[in-house]
Amino acid sequence: MSTARKKFKLFDMNRDGKGVDPGEDTTPNLRFFFKQLARKFSKIVSLNILMIFQVIPILICIYLYVFASPTTPTQYYPEYAALFGIQEAASTATGAVNMGIFSFQLGLPTYNTYVYWVIGALLLLLVLTYGWQKVGSIYVMRGLVRGDSVFVFSDYFYAIKKNLKQGFVLGLIDCAIMFILGYDLFFFFNTEQTGFTNFIYVMTLALIVLYIIFRFYTYLMIVTFNIKITKAFKNALIFIVLGIKRNVMALLGLVVVTALAIIPIMLFLPMGLGVALVLPLIYYLGVCAFIYTYAAYPVIKKHMIDPVVPTKTEPDEEEAVTE
Repeated sequence: MSTARKKFKLFDMNRDGKGVDPGEDTTPNLRFFFKQLARKFSKIVSLNILMIFQVIPILICIYLYVFASPTTPTQYYPEYAALFGIQEAASTATGAVNMGIFSFQLGLPTYNTYVYWVIGALLLLLVLTYGWQKVGSIYVMRGLVRGDSVFVFSDYFYAIKKNLKQGFVLGLIDCAIMFILGYDLFFFFNTEQTGFTNFIYVMTLALIVLYIIFRFYTYLMIVTFNIKITKAFKNALIFIVLGIKRNVMALLGLVVVTALAIIPIMLFLPMGLGVALVLPLIYYLGVCAFIYTYAAYPVIKKHMIDPVVPTKTEPDEEEAVTE
């Protein structure tokens, strides 16, 4: 029995983790980051199992669109219709050669089919539950960053229940902003390149980077304080500047982790090793969340908690602090 418990220790979501040693320097710097990451890694992987539902609907939608979407054969070259008419009127060897060259067809998606109804339903489900999934995961991650006693599964759903309304509304707003920024990026990337469109494209990229940093703080403040969403947005904008050093380090960390996730896929997938696609799903979301929560929480603590609660408090007492 004891052997079996040790075997599945990594995925025990309600097992308490190793705490901080008494007298240890817990200054939230880069050195302590790696200590805490190693110490809490099993918990992070366990939380990642819950966080994966934030991307599973998207992965299923991509698979359905690429591999299961009905298509209609469509001629790629506009010259094909004229060549076909000429060949029908007077067939020649030259015309046959040209027909072979210009007869390439594309499979264009056929809309209003069951595949798109399924895709729409999955995306709707993701949008409606996204905020709840985020507040649950960020609440647990905050506890891991602070070194609290964390029980992944129960704490996750406790945070959802506690922030049911605000999590739902914030999730809708978040998804809407991400959709608009993503649509703008795609639109200006594919539009005709001019000085104006290139400028808008660069500005869109800058807004996306700023919004990534902005998101470091919004959900974290919602689960930490009794605070309105508008106030959380205002504070998050301020923290983009006040926490600039930690924000930049977090962005660099996200880039490194993303590169480490993509490189094995590029190396092993051409060899037919599909496991390369699965490996990042085991740790990627959890490690990224740990990085930006570790960067953002000390900024929030310095400017919103310490001025009001100068002494060390218990987690429940801290949550009662308002801004």
